[in-house]
Amino acid sequence: QVHLVESGGGLVQAGGSLRLSCAASGSIFSSRPMAWYRQPAGKQRELVALITSGGSTNYADSVKGRFTISRDNAKNTVYLQMNSLKPEDTAVYYCVLVGAYWGQGTQVTVSS
Repeated sequence: QVHLVESGGGLVQAGGSLRLSCAASGSIFSSRPMAWYRQPAGKQRELVALITSGGSTNYADSVKGRFTISRDNAKNTVYLQMNSLKPEDTAVYYCVLVGAYWGQGTQVTVSS
């Protein structure tokens, strides 16, 4: 069993920054790809960013150049640095151990 606990969400003005963190329990973290998804109110969940165990990354077109995903395998933690935030980034953000586990989500609200 793996538990994922997100933190770092909150309210920020447009143009601001937030850093999300996701701490994972268990020993499989370092060998698995990790991802961040988000779900705006009333809309479907969408992939925001993914990082492989080797550190390769992929991003949704809507966040390229603004968001950065990273991981620290020694700390079993994955991060999402979000810069130049826009109101349309408002959503619940979920940390995912790909194919297996989801965190409980953290709310990010960007005011205009």
